[in-house]
Amino acid sequence: MFRFLSLILKNSLRNRRRSILTIASIAISLCILGLLGGIYRALFLGEATPAQALRLVVRHRVSLTQPMPVSYRQRIERIPGVRNIVIKDWFGGTYKDNRDTRNFFARFATEPNDLFKVHPEYVIPEEQQQAFQRERTGCIVSKALADTLGFKLGDRINLLGDIYPVTLELKVVGIFDEPDHVLTLYFNREYLRESLGPNNRRRDDAGIFYVQAASAADIPRIAEAVDREFDNSPAPTKTESERAFQLSFASFLGNLKLFLMAIGAAVAFTILLVSANTISMSVRERIREVGILKTLGFTRSEILGIILSEAAVISIIGGALGCLLAQGLCVGVRNSPAAGNFAQGMASLGMTPTLAALCLAVALFIGLVSSFIPAWGAARTTILDALRYSE
Repeated sequence: MFRFLSLILKNSLRNRRRSILTIASIAISLCILGLLGGIYRALFLGEATPAQALRLVVRHRVSLTQPMPVSYRQRIERIPGVRNIVIKDWFGGTYKDNRDTRNFFARFATEPNDLFKVHPEYVIPEEQQQAFQRERTGCIVSKALADTLGFKLGDRINLLGDIYPVTLELKVVGIFDEPDHVLTLYFNREYLRESLGPNNRRRDDAGIFYVQAASAADIPRIAEAVDREFDNSPAPTKTESERAFQLSFASFLGNLKLFLMAIGAAVAFTILLVSANTISMSVRERIREVGILKTLGFTRSEILGIILSEAAVISIIGGALGCLLAQGLCVGVRNSPAAGNFAQGMASLGMTPTLAALCLAVALFIGLVSSFIPAWGAARTTILDALRYSE
């Protein structure tokens, strides 16, 4: 087919308007397919970072909304292989106006002395970290949150509680950077306990324990030991890797794997219909040309190969443009604060070489499949029938 390359390229774009529209439709479809594939890979096939690989999350076995006694902390610390542990309590509450979606961000009560031990990937100036540990009403915000809402050091933040019936008056004493670009605020858990008062039963409850293991090899043993420790207690636990814990939020949307695969299949089927219709129209317009080519000595296999190659050229161009568009969308989604809050594994969202090659292969396959029947019919047309053909 290489000796007919110039003919193939010229015929591929002979009807420029139709070719451009076909390429555009394939590009948009492959862009959607690439984005879905990137999300699927980031959520379900991505690997944990070195810091995440050493962390476990301990929560109530029944539900995240069910608290655990804070005394579990000491019992978990005694398990061999546990290096550090920190409590995180979801505060919820209201910041300014809940009707403004920008005001929704994660708000956790935590232990300032242990947070950065368990999360070594958090980067914060030393003096700001010390201020967070020293000032009872101090809070730290992620850089993504500071950029979104314009928080600066010294700003005052008032949180009206709903889960906890208190109003907290916080002061921003630090801004930390982290790789997942999440919208997060941490404040001192002791300040929350003091605000609840001595008679509130929730002051000694814990929502989640983040556990840092000494090595990745200790992870399975620690998880089993923690759950066995509290198996017969009033508040049994479920211990899982941090990545599995993050994916549990995605499960709130239902069977996300099936959802992504179904949309991908629908997109691929749409490309097939568009490509088949375009190629059929192109072949019908050139039936007489096929007769002339046969008169000049072109064989059936050569004519079949030329038409299939023209479809392949259009599909590959559309697929390549679709991959470029998909990469742009992946970068936009990855850098959006909402992605980090949805699932922190989205930080790895992108078009990898393997995913791009797969999308191009899908485009090529669909182009060849959609063009095979009209190409086969044209190649089998006799010279007499081809020359007599008129639309």
